Amino acid sequence: MSTAQKIGYSLGPLLSMQQVLAFAKMADKKQNVDSLWVPESWGRESFATLGAMSQVTERVRLGTSIISIYARTPATVAMAATTLDMLSNNRTVIGLGASTAAIVENWHGMKFEHPVDRMKEYVQCLRLMASGEKANYNGKFFKANNFKILHQPSRKQIPIFVAAINKKMLSLASELADGVLLYLRPLDELKKTVADLKRTTGGRNFEIACSFICAVSNKDPEKARERAAKTLAFYIAVGKYYSKFLSENGFKSEVDRIIFEYNKNGGDAAAKAVSEKMLESLAICGSGEDCIKALGRFVSAGITLPIIQLNPVDDPESSFREVLSTF
Repeated sequence: MSTAQKIGYSLGPLLSMQQVLAFAKMADKKQNVDSLWVPESWGRESFATLGAMSQVTERVRLGTSIISIYARTPATVAMAATTLDMLSNNRTVIGLGASTAAIVENWHGMKFEHPVDRMKEYVQCLRLMASGEKANYNGKFFKANNFKILHQPSRKQIPIFVAAINKKMLSLASELADGVLLYLRPLDELKKTVADLKRTTGGRNFEIACSFICAVSNKDPEKARERAAKTLAFYIAVGKYYSKFLSENGFKSEVDRIIFEYNKNGGDAAAKAVSEKMLESLAICGSGEDCIKALGRFVSAGITLPIIQLNPVDDPESSFREVLSTF
């Protein structure tokens, strides 16, 4: 794998705000770092975080990975994204996802219904609004009457990526979006999905981004593997879609065991139920050399933008330096 491989980093809730800004500053200096991504669930708000990051970086793209299409209207996202574009000199990428029923219904008080149809309208409506043109839209889920953003955007189109697990959302992403955001797809399955996406997008400029749980330590590779296994076990235990998808793609016994252990004995016990095969198929972890090999395997599956999800092993600043020097 070429060391010039472009790469993204996902800065999640394991990091403090100060650590996010410190890493952003460091990553911006590395030429192969293409983008920095901020997830959103029940912790930090994505656009405010990215706005702060825009002031300590000059070059990298700044993406939401992801914001929920149930948590904000398209007009709110159009305002947020065009504002971030003003702050960052056109470096915004909008990553959208359907989120989960638990988050949408329990925390946003909305019904988790028709995610694919809703996403289709959302992308169409948001594109119109973020363009700076007068927007009229009359859909089943979203309506806009003469919406025109006050501050003329500095570019006509901000890239929109769609997070997708199932076939219908993958198909929608390939039809309407500028890119797709993938996560927790076993290597063999990832190869098939990427081939399908390349076929359906027919050679147009379409980013196939995939986020990977990552933990690096040359001093203690086993500790790095345990850190990655713990994060993986958490997503499987709490993420209904991920657990279902992985069960259907070769890891049913591990998924069942992880969920059982997580509910009965907690995260550390669940992490022990993650098999070696599962970890190798889904994560990038261990020594620097292990991680470079793992990244090479995923890149050879055809993804165009690997996104490294940071899981610090020891003190975060040393972990940041180790990760950035590894890739």
